Parts: sequence; structure tokens; C-alpha cells
Amino acid sequence: MKNFSARFKTTCFLSLFSVMALMGACTKTQVKSETVVYTNNFESGDVKNISNGTIDVFNGTHVLGRYNSDGFALTVSDLPKHDLVEVSFDLYIHDTWDGNNVDNGYSGPDLWSMIVDGGSYIHTSFSNTDCPAGVFCTPQAYPNNYPNNNNNPKAGAFATNLPGACYWASKPNGTTLYKITRQISHSDKTLTLQCLGNLVQKNVADPKCDESWSVDNITIKAIAL
Repeated sequence: MKNFSARFKTTCFLSLFSVMALMGACTKTQVKSETVVYTNNFESGDVKNISNGTIDVFNGTHVLGRYNSDGFALTVSDLPKHDLVEVSFDLYIHDTWDGNNVDNGYSGPDLWSMIVDGGSYIHTSFSNTDCPAGVFCTPQAYPNNYPNNNNNPKAGAFATNLPGACYWASKPNGTTLYKITRQISHSDKTLTLQCLGNLVQKNVADPKCDESWSVDNITIKAIAL
């Protein structure tokens, strides 16, 4: 009886283990294929299929921009059969962005959005100020969405030691680089990526010099599961 009980327990354990393993195998999603459908570092000045596409030079490299309270729309057609898209690019935040600031009525909030096929996937704010320890600084929403999120200036940044583009051109940390990557459920043959700024500056003669943004190294992949 003791041996039977032991065998019974062993058999039940093995059966349970087998079921769990089978469930894991059934629910695990695998990537069947991954195809780069668009890539551009803008060094050739190529703005084909980009509405409001403009090229500038920043820190020795060509970028898409600079923009202020405007932006661009990139359309990519003839995507292969897929279940997801992965959108990635470098986002440069130049000069005096004021993040979530709404107190003075003439500067901020400074917002930025990424939209794919009409759906908002990033709607956030950036604060590009230096923030010494112990000093209150205007927060930003990124890496979360705006409003109702208050993070330190430059939170989630990839690099904070780049020169400004205009107003802070001589400042060694006047531009902040963010690496943006989003995977999105998508199956249509055409994709439209929009990036838009909405910056508030009511007290400056040249808003684009005061605050701007640009994009580089866009890559879009179609992923089949």
C-alpha cells in the first residue's frame, strides 16, 4: 500500500507537470518573422512619404526637424502580413522645455505626442531644465503620459550631455536624447506615424529657437507571430 501511494503521488506529480508544460507551450507566443519596412537616418536628406518633412543638422548629424508646435507624418505602404509593428527612433528635446509648468500662464505645459493610424501611443511632457539636488524643478510626465504624472526633469533619458540647438547652443547639456520604442498591435498594409509638438511660449520672439525637437534613426518593423 505504501508503494502504491508513492507511485500514485509520483504519477500525479508527473501528470500535473506535463499539463503545466503543455499549457506553457500552448500559450507561449513566438515570432514567426520580423521585417524592416522602413529605416532612415536622414543623412541623404530623404523625406519621401513624409508630410512636412524637413532636414536640419544637429551635433554633426542630419535629423528630421527641427519642429516646435508642429510635426510630421510618415506613411509606409505595402507592409507584409503581420500582427505587430515596432516603431523606434531617437527623439531630441532641444533647449528650454518647461514640462508640466502651468503656473505663470505663458510658459508650458510643453507637450509631445506619437500617434499611429490615429491612435495616441505617447502623449507626454518634457522638462529640459537642470535640477540640482535639493532644488524644486518643474517636473515632466515622461516616461509616463500627461497629465497626472510628475517625474524629475530628463527622467528616462538616454543622454543628457548634448549641446543646445539654438537658445542654449553654447550650453553643453542643452539637448536631451530619448530612445523611443513601442510595439503596437497592427495588421493593416499601410501605417501612418505622426509626431507632434504642442509647446506653450507666449513671451518669446522666436519660439522655435527657444524650444524645439527633432527625430533621427527611425526604424519600423512588421512582426508576424
